[in-house]
Amino acid sequence: MNIEFFTALELLEKEKGIPKDYMLEKIEAALVGACKKELGTANVRVSIDSEKRDVKVYLQREVVEVVEDETTQISLEDAKKISKRTTLGAIVETEVKTKNFRRLSAQAAKNMIIQAIREAERGMMIKEYESKKEEVITATVQKIDPLTGNVVVDTGTSVATLLKTEQIPNEEFEVGEHIKVFVTEVKKESRGPVVTLSRTHPHMVKRLFELDVPEIQDGSVIIKSVTREAGSRSKMAVYSRDESIDPVGACIGNHGMRIASIVNELRGEKIDIIKYSEVPEEFIAAALSPASVQSVELDGERSCKVYVAPDQLSLAIGRVGQNARLAARLTGYKIDIKTK
Repeated sequence: MNIEFFTALELLEKEKGIPKDYMLEKIEAALVGACKKELGTANVRVSIDSEKRDVKVYLQREVVEVVEDETTQISLEDAKKISKRTTLGAIVETEVKTKNFRRLSAQAAKNMIIQAIREAERGMMIKEYESKKEEVITATVQKIDPLTGNVVVDTGTSVATLLKTEQIPNEEFEVGEHIKVFVTEVKKESRGPVVTLSRTHPHMVKRLFELDVPEIQDGSVIIKSVTREAGSRSKMAVYSRDESIDPVGACIGNHGMRIASIVNELRGEKIDIIKYSEVPEEFIAAALSPASVQSVELDGERSCKVYVAPDQLSLAIGRVGQNARLAARLTGYKIDIKTK
């Protein structure tokens, strides 16, 4: 039985990542608890020998002249039957056969061990998710709620829910489909980690480029800022630490292949790659792409007037003001667009 017990502990460590030492501590506490249920206010010692694969439980009793409590005391006469060298006041140990425990005590110990395993699994899941916080992971669609539109996905660590509000507008999923999701938040709850997933977060765009563009991975190209209206348009500002590397070209890739794969993942969302500049006028003009800007005049600490040709006005503002709105968020400037 002990061999099976230690084999099970090794499997828990190997398959679920639950440390054997952690489980041994919990098992020791469970056995002590079971002994107290069985014997009352007893002092017990649990001996677990991993090398010999042996578990033993001992009842500890004090040697006294007159026994008042048989669970905590033993007479000198009885103690000498165990060890002839025993003296008054000494502690004598006798082995307790746990197989003789009543069903209630044994079940309580079993429940404590099961609870320990669950707690360890929750701890491992939380640790795993925390390492993935603010990262993009691949998940498999398991179920789609036809009423709420929420999608249950398997992240490889556990099952989580992608809420309808965190999905790109009008996107549809199929069971078994592999999708990329951004881990925005991990909360510790008593029943396990509660994970918030998103496909609309601006940092998802940033992480996708970091995954797909080698120049960003090696630090040659830096993403300065990203702003997004999910499902419609994103703007991302980049600059290069290496003068020989075009940061915009690196993100777009040969024949637009790099940006095309990201646009495809985001269900056709348009992405403007903007070259960042320390000169505010240059950065603001670039941020209003694809419109051509004639001039930029700073008229306050974080505000400016931008002048464009009449035929560029609607392009600069964008549909329902989207282009100007995204440019303002990207640069941090209030932008007033005018024609000369």
